[in-house]
Parts: sequence; structure tokens; C-alpha cells
Amino acid sequence: MKKACLLFSFLFMALLANAQNIAGSWNGKLSVGAMQLTIVFHITEADNKYSCTMDSPDQGAFGIPAEITVADNSVNINVPSIGFAYNGELKDNVLNGKITQNGYSFPLELKPGDVVINRPQTPKEPFPYATEEITFNNKKGNAVLSGTLTLPVDFKESKKSNVPLVIMVTGSGQQNRDEELFGHKPFLVLADYLARNGIASLRYDDRGTGASTGDVESCTTVDFKEDALSAVEFVRKSGRFGKIGVLGHSEVGCIAFMIASDKKADFIISMAGTAQRGDSVLIGQNRYMLESTGTPAIYTSSYIYALDKVFNYVESGKSLDNPDGIVADILKNSPGMTLPQMKENLVEVIKTVNPWLKHFLSYDPTESISATKCPVMAINGSLDRQVSPAKNLEAIRKSLPDNKKNMIKEYPNLNHLFQHCTTGSVMEYGKIEETISPEVLKDIAEWINGLGK
Repeated sequence: MKKACLLFSFLFMALLANAQNIAGSWNGKLSVGAMQLTIVFHITEADNKYSCTMDSPDQGAFGIPAEITVADNSVNINVPSIGFAYNGELKDNVLNGKITQNGYSFPLELKPGDVVINRPQTPKEPFPYATEEITFNNKKGNAVLSGTLTLPVDFKESKKSNVPLVIMVTGSGQQNRDEELFGHKPFLVLADYLARNGIASLRYDDRGTGASTGDVESCTTVDFKEDALSAVEFVRKSGRFGKIGVLGHSEVGCIAFMIASDKKADFIISMAGTAQRGDSVLIGQNRYMLESTGTPAIYTSSYIYALDKVFNYVESGKSLDNPDGIVADILKNSPGMTLPQMKENLVEVIKTVNPWLKHFLSYDPTESISATKCPVMAINGSLDRQVSPAKNLEAIRKSLPDNKKNMIKEYPNLNHLFQHCTTGSVMEYGKIEETISPEVLKDIAEWINGLGK
């Protein structure tokens, strides 16, 4: 009997040890057609209970909550928010299994270890310059914004300071003061470079993000412009700086032009900022995404036609209470064919419509660009797949008043984040170690310093 009890104990301990081996980080490459995605699961164990989060570094997604069950050497992971499931079995310190999503199944082998993301341009302390943590208020929008004021090397307080300062405004979506995405911190890299070249900067967490507060759900680009304008007023009132400019990136780069047209900025920088109506920008983005993933032309054309009609419907102000019915009516007259997944996506577009999207779809920056009198630096990468460099830079050239200090430039082989790249695809962002092209950093600093006192 004693021998049997001991044998049972050893077996139990062996099973427990195998289960415990599952705790830790596991990573692997998921192949979907010609595309590969890095998947990471972080599994923790406490009191024989497991918890899990998922990362998709190539898509800039980290810490996605997941549900996990562990039985002997088997693990089942569900990620409800994206309809993603993984089933695997541990053997020889490797998890072999498959993932399922939207009715599709793909093999996925996971090995122990996290994914180390190398970002060589991210500055490391100690810095040769000073920084200050600040807050400022947008009383009109009932928001308190928190950020970092970065002072240039050897900055000296003076009532007649000629030190220029640039306020950085992030792209669409709520982002922190570093505009952090895909493991990159573009605004931190830029602030560091500017400080080393005699230029101060202010970057702040978007409202409702990080240390900033304020309503987000009901906001439009105009509200976010008021946040940026509050930053301009805050630094101007301090009297510590000379020329004060605004740098806007991506879809809401138009904020810089909005502020400039109100004569509130001494200069502005548009980094891949939009100069077209919002619906045109989004249509272009969706067309490229479908074409780049090999979607047949007949499906691409049909989906783009239907998406354009969906946008028109949203802009009309009609009720959005019946998304399925709205899409069904639109598809009745759509040319070609539409895949079931595309129909589902169109329904989801309507379900997720918010005040920001409604405003963005119909907003045309042309009027603000035409009313901008201060110096403008407008730049794009030639491989930008989110904001067309040809269409947007040409629109800026056409509308912007003449100014000998203006600089409009397209950089070869750079993407939407101004990284050197191969295709410009969003899927490359996280895989590229470079955060911002050194040439772009150099040009921005030299252009600001060249504006004079």
C-alpha cells in the first residue's frame, strides 16, 4: 500500500511539473498566406490557477486579455475580443497546435521565450538636457492634459528667449505622449533629437490616455484641435520661448493647419498629414489593404463601391439603428461580388461609427491650408500606404499660399512612420528597427532653426 501511495505521489508530481512548464512566455510565427505574424502568449500561474495575455508585436498589439485552461500537457487559449483560439500540446518543450479564427484554422508552433524588440534610436538616460513634467487645461473641453516639456541642451531662462518650441500632436486614435506604437516611440526620438539641436518641444498624452483626462467618446478633430491650441497658449503664456510651432502626424495632421489658419502658430510641420477629405483617405487605405493582400479585383471593386456608399449613408445623417438592413440595401445594387466577411465588415463599420468618424469623413482641410500664412514644412514618404504622398502633397502645393520658407518634400523609400522600408505595408512597422529616418530628423531640426529669430 505504501509503495502504491509513493508511486501515485510521483505520478502526481510529474503531471504537476509538466503543467508548470507551460507557465512563461511562448512565441511563434503564424503563417497566413504570404504573411507572417509573430504571436506571443504570456502565461502565469499562481495557486494552480493560470492566467494569460497575448501579444501581436507585428500589429502593435500588446497585453490582449485571454482565457486559458491547462490540463496535463494540453493548453487551450481563447481571446474573445478578436474571436481567436489556440489549442496546443506540450512535447519536448515545444507547444504544437493550431489557431482558429473566423472559421479558418492554421498551424502554430510555439517555443519558450519572449520576443526582444530592438529599438536602437530610443534614447536612454542620462540625458544632456532637462525635462519637465507639466499639465495644462483645455477649459472649453473640460480636459486636463499631461505631458513632457523637453528643454534643449544648455537651455537658459531668459525673458527674451529665442529658443523655438514645437508642440507634437499624435495621429488618429488615442496615443500617449511618445506616440508609442509597434514598440516605437517616434515623438520621444524626435524630442531627443530636437533638444540636442537647440529646439524645445512639448509632447502630451491624448485626452483620456495616460495621465491626461477628458471625454473621448463624443470628441471630433475640432475638440482635439482645442487640446493642441491649449498647449500653444500654455507655452506662449510662459514667455520662456521664441517661435512656437505645431507638428501634426497622420490623419489628424490637419490640426496643425487648423491652428495655423487661426494665426495661432508661428510655423507648422505636417508629417504625412492629410490634405484630402476624410472619406477619400479611408477609401484609399482600404483599397490598398485589399490589393496588397491579393484580394481579387472583382471583390476589391465591389467592396470599395459598397464602402463608399456606407460612408455616404453615414454622412447623410440618417439613422444607423439597423446596420444589417442598411448594408443589405447597399449590396443589392453593388457591382460584382462581395464575400461574406466583407459584408460583416461593412456592418461593423456602421456599428462603430462615432462623432470623430462622422466629422472626419466630411472634413476637407483645403480651407485651412489656403488660410495658412506661416511657414510650413509638409513631408511624406514615397511608400506611405496610409496617406498618399502624391495626392496629399499635391493638394498642399495647390492650396498653400506662397512662402519662401515653405518646404514640401517627398522622401524616397520611407513609409507612413518615415522608416526606411521595402513595401510600406503596416505589417512592416514593427519589424523595422529604425523609428524615424535620420534624414527626416535632420531636415526638421535644420528647417526650424533656419526660420530665424
